[in-house]
Amino acid sequence: MDKLKFETPDITSANIEKIVALFPNCITELRGKDGKIKRGVNFEMLRQMLSPDVVDGDECYEFTWVGKKAAIVEANKPIRKTLRPCPEESKNWDTTENLYIEGDNLEVLKLLQEAYLGKVKMIYIDPPYNTGNDFIYADDFMRSQEEENEQMGMYDEDENRLFKNSDTNGRFHSDWCSMMYSRLMLARTLLAENGAIFISIDDNEVDNLKKICDEVFGTINSVATFPWRKRTAKSDVPFGVSQDYEWIICYAKSENFVASVEGKERKYYETPDFSGKPWRVHDLTKQTTAGERPNSYFTIINPKTGEEYPANPNRTWAITEETFRSYYAEDRIVFPGDYDFLNIQKPVLRYWKEDDVAKAGENFGRVPVSTKLSEDIGMSQDGTKEITELFAGKVFSFPKPSSLIEFLTSIHTRKDDLVLDFFSGSATTAHAVMQLNAEDGGHRKFIMVQIPEVCDEKSEAYKAGYKNICEIGKERIRRAGEKIKKENPLTTQDLDIGFRVLKVDESNMKDVYYSADEYEQGNLMDMISNIKEDRTDLDLLFGCLLDWGLPLSLPYTSEQIDGCTVHTYNDGDLIACFDSNVSESVVKEIAKRKPLRAVFRDSSFADSPAKINVFEIFKLYMPEDADDISKRVRVI
Repeated sequence: MDKLKFETPDITSANIEKIVALFPNCITELRGKDGKIKRGVNFEMLRQMLSPDVVDGDECYEFTWVGKKAAIVEANKPIRKTLRPCPEESKNWDTTENLYIEGDNLEVLKLLQEAYLGKVKMIYIDPPYNTGNDFIYADDFMRSQEEENEQMGMYDEDENRLFKNSDTNGRFHSDWCSMMYSRLMLARTLLAENGAIFISIDDNEVDNLKKICDEVFGTINSVATFPWRKRTAKSDVPFGVSQDYEWIICYAKSENFVASVEGKERKYYETPDFSGKPWRVHDLTKQTTAGERPNSYFTIINPKTGEEYPANPNRTWAITEETFRSYYAEDRIVFPGDYDFLNIQKPVLRYWKEDDVAKAGENFGRVPVSTKLSEDIGMSQDGTKEITELFAGKVFSFPKPSSLIEFLTSIHTRKDDLVLDFFSGSATTAHAVMQLNAEDGGHRKFIMVQIPEVCDEKSEAYKAGYKNICEIGKERIRRAGEKIKKENPLTTQDLDIGFRVLKVDESNMKDVYYSADEYEQGNLMDMISNIKEDRTDLDLLFGCLLDWGLPLSLPYTSEQIDGCTVHTYNDGDLIACFDSNVSESVVKEIAKRKPLRAVFRDSSFADSPAKINVFEIFKLYMPEDADDISKRVRVI
């Protein structure tokens, strides 16, 4: 019986496999650090395979810095970590679909790869701005442990890897770019094909950030830069110029992304000749010249009246003559005079509602977005006022106003979409998502990720009892949610204002689980369990969800069956029993329920024949899936 691996995907190996399929002649062998032969890529050959010309030399246009290659390696490197559930710190644990995750966001993004690959509609982040005072993540590839400790002085009490990136540091920009590059690489894979990322940034790194995003997302997917006014002009500023604006850059995952805002419904008509189906009209011309579209430069003739409508040489028809005939046969062309209520001077194209909705997709009935933000979006002072009123004190500096993120969320997401913020800060994004849901009846879900950065002991937050930023963020969600419901009692009965708290921790499994060959037989016999003693059933359940790529926000139940605790996740997406000595009757009961996946502890069975018997039981009760049982039943 196969074991779950409890390790994030090895993206490098997966990429090599893709290259093997496309360019087998670019694969070679090399000796790893352990002395063993492994498969590698001949990059010089790969470069030649991808170039129509002879590749000679390495001069090319590129954006690079010290540590860039190491940042790529770090992003692709698997980790053996897990997310441990904390119901006691959560709100509405059993019913909420929102997540609040504490930990290094690089590790969290890796842990989410299986469960949320391609499922996030929108990412908003407000990363450290690299002003010389902001904390930067000191990732492993940046420096040795000794160098890191020397720069930081020491780790904080939670061993968070943060340091102030002083502008006297010779790698001032390089460290920041490396920190962002690896995280954006992983973030892109989580975005849906029609998803997009919005990033707040100031002048210090906006140019570098755009170059990084051009590489990660592609220049073709650069959507726009939104200027956001953060303050009114200050008098005491360098050169006498007050930099009152920051920037929100937007990149799409692919060309499927379209931003739009709620607009007035297009006007539809109903006429007897169209079986009462609502329809509208669309301009039949296009902004192209006769020289650009000669096959669309022709004269349309109304077959009923013989009236001619010559094409405009500076704005041709949007269709060819052949397409016109096809549309006319389908009753898609409307001429002047066909209907008294239509005031048109030239032929137009008829769309009926069903086709129009399909054509417009999720943006039906909406209008394009301007990069000029509305005056009521708010500035930094509004964000500070907002959180100060919630906490009756200034517990967080310079939060974005929730109205800003609410607007960004409204122009892209729909009512059931997922929003991710992996630099959560005070959880303004969660506040904005709940507020937008309250206003339009949506059911958007959020995932907030924040490293538990320690609050300064002199700060108002610390004096108010908040030891780290995560405590502030969680409390803000609680207070903001209750405030929204109180202000909108009639429309928020079903509003999800809860969140499940999960925390990054070392693997649930002992080292022997991953490298049993390094242990002597005598030591193995002493280890009755390969699971760490402090881990609960709930820890193991959520570890399995991560490894099997299941969302972490769905409902589950726990029950007793013949003396064993059995956990059922989302009505059978996964059924798990982590007890020792699981009886055959329990296995039969689980198999009868025909789960999509089943998990047991390796120590639940006395020997290999007992494990084989598990497969036979599942095949007996699930004969239609017999060939797939070995992939669906695992042990830990």
